[in-house]
Formats: sequence, C-alpha cells, structure tokens
Amino acid sequence: MISFTPLKTLQNVEFRNLLTGRFFIVLAFRMLATLLGWWVYQLTKDPFSIGLIGLSEVIPAVSCALYAGHVIDMNEKKRLLLICNYAYIFLIGLLLIPAFFNVEMHFNGHEITYFIYAVIFFTGIARAFIGPIVPSMIPKIVKKENLPNAVTLNQATFLISSVCGHAAGGLLIGYFGVQYTLIVIISLIFIASLFFWQLKQQHSEHKKEEVNVVESMREGISYIFKTKEILGALCLDMFAVLFGGAVAMIPVFATDILDAGAEGFGLLNAASDIGSMCIITLLAIVPLRKNQGKILLVVVAGFGLCIIGFGLSKLYWLSFIFLVMSGMLDGISVVIRGTIVQLKTPDHIRGRVLSVNSIFIMSSNEMGQFESGLMAKLLGVVRSVVFGGSMTVLVAILVASTNPKLRKMNY
Repeated sequence: MISFTPLKTLQNVEFRNLLTGRFFIVLAFRMLATLLGWWVYQLTKDPFSIGLIGLSEVIPAVSCALYAGHVIDMNEKKRLLLICNYAYIFLIGLLLIPAFFNVEMHFNGHEITYFIYAVIFFTGIARAFIGPIVPSMIPKIVKKENLPNAVTLNQATFLISSVCGHAAGGLLIGYFGVQYTLIVIISLIFIASLFFWQLKQQHSEHKKEEVNVVESMREGISYIFKTKEILGALCLDMFAVLFGGAVAMIPVFATDILDAGAEGFGLLNAASDIGSMCIITLLAIVPLRKNQGKILLVVVAGFGLCIIGFGLSKLYWLSFIFLVMSGMLDGISVVIRGTIVQLKTPDHIRGRVLSVNSIFIMSSNEMGQFESGLMAKLLGVVRSVVFGGSMTVLVAILVASTNPKLRKMNY
C-alpha cells in the first residue's frame, strides 16, 4: 500500500511554490467565471447568453488541446506556464475597456457581451496549454510514492481557491462593481506568476526533430483508448458534468427564483466547492484504501441526484445544502479520477494524456454550461436542471455496466 503523508509532501519547496501559484491563478479564474456569468446576465437577462460564455471558450480550447499536449511534452514546461500566465493578464486586461469606458464609448449591452465572447475565445487558446501544464509538472517534482498525496493536495488547493474565488467574486461585485473586481483578478494572476518563476525548468525528454506532430498526438489518444480505466474515468467525467452543469444557471436561480442578490449568488456559487473542500480535507486524513472504482460510480450517481434536488428547490438554504452535497460527492470523484490518470500514465506521454484529459474536462464544463443555457431556453431553467441531473444518473449506470475494469479498479 502506498503511504499517505501529505505534510511530508508539502515540505517540498518547489511543490509548495507550484501549489501556491496555482492557488492564486485558480482563485482569479473562479472570480472571473463568477463575474462573467453575473455581468453577461445583467447585460442581456437571457440564460442562453450565459451558456455562450462556455461555448466561446471550449471551442478554441478543445481545438488546440491535442496540439498543446504535444507542445508540452516537447518543450520546457516552466517557460510555457509563464507565457500562458502573462497571456491571461493581457486578455483579461482587455475587459477593462468596456468595464470602465462603456459610457464614453457608447457601448450597449449586446456589444459588450460580444466583446466578452471574443476575449474569452482567446483565453480558451491559452487555457488549452495552461490546463495540462501544472499536473504534468507534479510527477517530476515529487517522488512516485508521494504522487497520490500530491494529487490530493493539488485538488485541495484547486477547491480551496475555487471556494474563495466564487465567494469573493460575488462579494466584490456586490461591493465594488465589475470594474474593480477585474483589477483584483488581474493582480492575482500576476502574483501567481511570481511563484511560477521560482520553479525549476523541466526540459523535454524528446528531441523535437525526431517527433512527428501528428504521430505524437495520435500516440496520446491511442494510449487512453487502450487504458480502459482512464477512458472510463474520463468519459464518466465528461458526460456526467456535461448534463449535471447546474452551476451555470446559478445566476438565474439567485436572481429570479431565490432572490439572493449578488452576495447570496457568490455564496451559492461557492457551495459545491465548499462541499468538495470539506471532503478532500477528510480524504487527506482518511484516504480511500480500496474499491475506488465502485466508489467513483456511486458518487457520480449521487451527484446527479443532488442536482435534481437543487433544480426542484425553492428555498435558498435547501438549494445551498444540495449544492454542498453535490460538491462533496464530486470532490471524491475528482480525487479518484486524478489519481487514476496520474498513476496509469508514463512520464514521456504525460502532457498528451493530460491534454486529452483537459479536452474531457473542458468539454464537460464549458459544453455543460452551453447545454444548460440551451436547455434552459427550450425547457425552462428548473426543468433543464432536473433533466441534466437525471441524465447524470443514467450515465453512471451505463458506465458501471459497460466498463468492468473501472468498476474493479483499486490503487
């Protein structure tokens, strides 16, 4: 059995710098997602416009992901991480133009919305690269026996920053407005870069001239399809979150159904991450020792049931509880999926496998946001969320019945 010593893993200074940088950049990203959902809905009062935010980002991100994996495996990773970091600062800085000068420039709501979509399209390209870089660096920084610890701590860092980002985003919007919240977001991304500068360089194990780009990308895809545990976990994530993306509709629930205001919206938006953070803290103390595959399937089905409950709720506190419970179940699945992918992937192909993993994640989250917006327009907000939760339960049942390797997975 692999030992679980998270405190010992944190004694690694380089790993600490990587996690701290990731904390600040994810904090900024979550604040930005909260801000954009609120801002666009206030500009348009159309739930479908929220869905288009996700579509604007996922198209370039998914399109570039396979090539990004090849670039990550063939190049020095620290340099790529910093380039993506500063690209985000520039792109998000462009949003300051409509935020501060919309009156002087006579922008209307739809023009600002289209400008936001354009900026998010380009952040999607940067995201295709930055998403897989951090997890691909972890196995070179920590020892193999500490890898499950590092994966859990990485996810805990992600979720803590997500909770703080969602909540802080809503509070900052409520008290200081969109303009100054954007300034805080840009500042946080810059702070992240200061920690990334402290990392050691991680050079490629390949010689560029010896690797064909198409063959390189094909190798990553082929490995995933041959490794059924990884394929099953990724498919489960993509389709479950695709249909269970109720979080995208939280601005509508907070505004029109629960009458929560900007502050209540921020806390509701953070509820699922609060649940995830609590359960991952527990897993750091009491790790899962066996039957991880079965547990993964059960918690995904439970996640779907919580989404159904959230869609039917008309009480703020009950909606909050359902989202917290969904986050707890999702937190368990995140740890299991992340550990499966890291343990089953060799170093020389890690960037490409994690890039394909990022396609599944981006497809599920951003396409889930688009799907939620589209279904809300067709079915109404409440029925669309209930439909999504029901489909999530069905996906868990289908994967359980068709992937015995994942069902029997232990690590």
